[in-house]
Amino acid sequence: MDLDFDPTGVLASLGEAELEHYRALLADLGRAAGAFRFEVAPNPCVGAAVLSDGVEIGRGFHRQWGGPHAELQAFEAAAASGVPRERWDTLLVTLEPCCSQGKTPPCTEAILRTSIRRVVVGALDPDPRHRGRGLEELRERGLEILFLRGASALERYSPHFVEWTRPDRLRRSVPWVIAKWAQTRTGQLSPPLGSKDGRWISSPAAREDVHRLRARVDAILVGVGTVVADDPRLSVRGVLDVPKPPLRVILDSSLRTPPSARLFQPCQPGEFAGPVHIVARAGFDAQYYRPLVEAGAIVHALHPGDQGHTSLRETLGLLWTEGVRRVLLEGGPRLLASAFEAEYIDQLRIYTASINGGVGPSMGRFLVAERLLQIERSEVGDDARLDAFLRK
Repeated sequence: MDLDFDPTGVLASLGEAELEHYRALLADLGRAAGAFRFEVAPNPCVGAAVLSDGVEIGRGFHRQWGGPHAELQAFEAAAASGVPRERWDTLLVTLEPCCSQGKTPPCTEAILRTSIRRVVVGALDPDPRHRGRGLEELRERGLEILFLRGASALERYSPHFVEWTRPDRLRRSVPWVIAKWAQTRTGQLSPPLGSKDGRWISSPAAREDVHRLRARVDAILVGVGTVVADDPRLSVRGVLDVPKPPLRVILDSSLRTPPSARLFQPCQPGEFAGPVHIVARAGFDAQYYRPLVEAGAIVHALHPGDQGHTSLRETLGLLWTEGVRRVLLEGGPRLLASAFEAEYIDQLRIYTASINGGVGPSMGRFLVAERLLQIERSEVGDDARLDAFLRK
């Protein structure tokens, strides 16, 4: 067993039974936190528990991208337990508490506002920019710190976060990309000609599920072909909690997006939509630019990719500079294939409907089993749903 890290001398005051109790709790929290991996990625799966006199009085998990961290959820549960706050003495957390401002304030500050005097963690932050800083900040403020190396199995339950924080990935400066599509049983992304549901493959329940996913990303990315063919809104509907509507981003080399597209119509009650960004190839015809700007678009001119089209790499880099960290790619077969081939896709969400046949190519060649990690299958209405991470 690896040695534990004990900068404040906590181990000397612990019996073996108490130490094993901590290890067992961290292992259980790690397993439970892993259930939320597809909802929080690229953030880590984190679980936390508040103890009073050795008894757990509240636990919490990081459940969704942009939502409260596990520590805050655990504090809320502990407050509901009825145990007075001054009797909270120990916090167990599967990953070192964050100490920097992100989508939420630093958890170290929240911990310091409580009566907790001991913090026990099961893994250090693998990000070299933050590793150890959270624990050091708490130690400097007088808290007892105990790191039980490997107790929460970060590599098992958050392999996506380990990948996200690798130095080579950090240098890429591109967002986490979730590729989403609906397909027929035979793998086509468009329904058979003459289908009674028109352009829809997925069930109403699956489409509602997509809106919940849209509410938890920073941007939705499609190609202009999707805009011309389907005239989508790319908005979020039927979701009450939308912290910040996602940007709507169109890859459109030659500015073919119609200024009359539904993208530019005002939101209806209960609908949320971010600004429309159109990414074009540098040197586009200026006559198409002004009508789109007048319609409300923000147009970016970028260098083209190898085949003369708008560069996906340049687009993702642009989105990174706009503060985008989680992108939902809802493109057609051509854009999806390009993203697969360039290895920009990190996560999959696939809905398979109970329809045979269809129009167009399949994505099946990209879904070989050895490339899929942490696969989870579920049912959404009449459709099958598959979530997975991609091995690079």
